[in-house]
Amino acid sequence: MKRPVRLEPGQKLVLTANRLLDGRTVWWGADGTWDSHIGRAAILDADEAEVALLRATEQAQRDGVVGVYDTAVLDVVPPEPVTVREKIRAHGPTVHPEFAVETEQ
Repeated sequence: MKRPVRLEPGQKLVLTANRLLDGRTVWWGADGTWDSHIGRAAILDADEAEVALLRATEQAQRDGVVGVYDTAVLDVVPPEPVTVREKIRAHGPTVHPEFAVETEQ
């Protein structure tokens, strides 16, 4: 059973997973494909996210991703993750700027 997501005002949801080929964090786009930049992630309300999560989970193996789940983001462009864990996944490791992922504006 999926855990309920509590959204604060100004928050939406995005779907995320890890790509099997290289372990990279990927984000579900509006076109139904996975992208490595959170700036191209589909920003969803709770009802849309439920449908998209079901679809993404069903086709995860074919898409070469694992660990599909939704996470809260601020409803801005590009979406900004709410939790520290997701900020690290979206923007790269905290150990050195050389390894950070560029965020598309």
